[in-house]
Amino acid sequence: MKKNLFLFATLIISVSVFAQPPAAKEKPLSNAEQFSLKSGTLIEKQYIEIGKVKGIEVKVLKLKDLNDNTAKTALRFEYEYKSSYSTDTKIAVLDSDEIDGLIKSIKNLQANVFPTVKDVYTEVIYKSRTGFEAGAFYDKDRAKWVTYVQLEKYGSGSSVFLTVEDFTTLLDLVEQAKLKM
Repeated sequence: MKKNLFLFATLIISVSVFAQPPAAKEKPLSNAEQFSLKSGTLIEKQYIEIGKVKGIEVKVLKLKDLNDNTAKTALRFEYEYKSSYSTDTKIAVLDSDEIDGLIKSIKNLQANVFPTVKDVYTEVIYKSRTGFEAGAFYDKDRAKWVTYVQLEKYGSGSSVFLTVEDFTTLLDLVEQAKLKM
């Protein structure tokens, strides 16, 4: 009897442990965001507005630790997503060491991808370490490239579809931001 009771208790405990829902995925942080979360220090944050394209605000984020005089800069994208019930601000932060890769990728898309025609569905994507995406996919039905920016890797409402002309504006804003970093 004790053996059966022990087996039953073990079974109940193991089922309850394995039945736990998986933990929500944490948003990966940029180096600048990690810098700003340092505890025990005094952090100054400056937000320098560069411009806007299709509702996406482009800013330079300057962070300075006033206690030890160290600093970080980053590129910040903000988009206000409005649903029928609420409004949510989607934010992406790219570290300064990722900016050249984004610029090179957008220029490559413009020069080598947009002029092409594909006979199959095709995606071309730039990804940052935090999950920010800028890219395009070929829409066979409309016979054209559709460009987009996705600010957050997880969650809804963080994708913004752009025209090819908007993508040129985005490139201009990123290049302006780089000069202010």
